[in-house]
Amino acid sequence: MIEDVLAQLKSEIEETAGRLKKDLAKLRTGRASAALLDGIMVDYYGARTHLNQLASVNVPEARLIVVTPYDKGAIGEIEKAIKGSDLGLNPQNDGKIVRIPIPELTEQRRRDLVKHVRKVGEEYRVSMRNHRRDANEMLKELLKEKEIGEDDHRHGHDKVQGLTDAGIEKVEQILKSKEDEIMTV
Repeated sequence: MIEDVLAQLKSEIEETAGRLKKDLAKLRTGRASAALLDGIMVDYYGARTHLNQLASVNVPEARLIVVTPYDKGAIGEIEKAIKGSDLGLNPQNDGKIVRIPIPELTEQRRRDLVKHVRKVGEEYRVSMRNHRRDANEMLKELLKEKEIGEDDHRHGHDKVQGLTDAGIEKVEQILKSKEDEIMTV
């Protein structure tokens, strides 16, 4: 019983850490990354479609992203979707491909990004603590229904806290890595 609760908590913590990595990959750090364009939706013949389903996204240089559409007729919509995103990018269309130069970040913008990363990190720490609370409530319910004893409940509670601490430490490592990446000129 306790193992099931711990396994569920562990999978939730791993999933949360994965979501954090994915969210932070979308932050522009002055370095080109194909993940930067994840989540951009293009109006393709009336249907909202992910950019990566309409085009290949490559990073030939550290400060350039190249988008090659599979259908050349969609190039205008792709350019419009990238301009309309909140990434602050200025795509250049030559009729066959879309080039997206990644501008240099200013020192103030870097500081603002670090503040944003810390805010996002706090949201994920709260999420980890919520997972801990849910696991502890499941253990309390098992104790109440007399499926586990007091000692098992206490040991389970300690293991839940240990998993939560490890998950929060993982979040801290991810955040530190992203902050270092942002502040690197």
